[in-house]
Amino acid sequence: MGFIDVIKERAKANLKTIVLPETEDRRTYEAAAQILKEGIARIILVGSEEAVKKGGEGLDLTGAVVVDPATSEKTQGYIDKLVELRSKKGMTPEQAREILLNQYLYYGVMMVKMGDADGMVSGACHSTADTLRPCLQILKTKPGTKLVSAFFLMVVPDCEYGADGTFIFADSGLNQNPTPEELAAIAKSSADSFQLLVEKEPVVAMLSHSTKGSAKHADVDKVVEATRIAKEQYPELKLDGEFQLDAAIVPSVGASKAPGSEVAGKANVLMFPDLDAGNIGYKLVQRLAKAEAYGPITQGIAKPVNDLSRGCSAEDIVGVVAITSVQCQAE
Repeated sequence: MGFIDVIKERAKANLKTIVLPETEDRRTYEAAAQILKEGIARIILVGSEEAVKKGGEGLDLTGAVVVDPATSEKTQGYIDKLVELRSKKGMTPEQAREILLNQYLYYGVMMVKMGDADGMVSGACHSTADTLRPCLQILKTKPGTKLVSAFFLMVVPDCEYGADGTFIFADSGLNQNPTPEELAAIAKSSADSFQLLVEKEPVVAMLSHSTKGSAKHADVDKVVEATRIAKEQYPELKLDGEFQLDAAIVPSVGASKAPGSEVAGKANVLMFPDLDAGNIGYKLVQRLAKAEAYGPITQGIAKPVNDLSRGCSAEDIVGVVAITSVQCQAE
């Protein structure tokens, strides 16, 4: 059974309610139909009955709950709550009503905030910034988490590295150029996410173009410092660096370049030094190795809300909904 099949089975064991607000996109309906058919989650679609009927034409959406912000009896409560949450920013009832009736991502996040949905998946036709903005404004960060970050869960076919070809690549979706302190915090969040989703011990490699001092540069210094901070703050983690990619995942190279390291050659959680490296890295592996890439999965938000790549397929949305459901189970 493949990784995502295991995740789906875990999702089915304790059904959660996931809101899909992007009802202007056909992929949303195709994914919803498959999710309902497989019994992975309960689904809420945000939009008018007429628009949803038209958008889902030809698909079996039996069981999906359609919520129209213009007519829902709960909309006024959401307006009042949004005003309360954003009053210090000058939010008025009129502005809140305008936002919630016209920006379905905000409406979906309010459903999660108010407990009417367990999680949300969006991003098929919105940028990461558009997806995460309402989350950060309304849901805030999870208690004890220093920052929100994002990762891709990569499943590489016929791969002997990582956890049978399964890796987390972080941060590959959100933080442009994290400081050493932020990089260390992202490493901790990513290790926790790996443990939750893959159910195997996370082995975290802090990546660089240098291995254990083989190169000298300020960029290397950042990773060295991040490794020091992470080891100091999270001594329970199996974490080391700085490593070049091959030293991190290939046992023979790891033994040669970093003898004595318990991480070298065994890593399954790959920490990239910045967003450029993380984003390029996951897309290379996805396209050239034909890997399954699920994400960007967010971590550190108070409730599970996940982003999608705008190039995603309906099948990708199904996978991210299953992952979001498992995150909801852990709340």
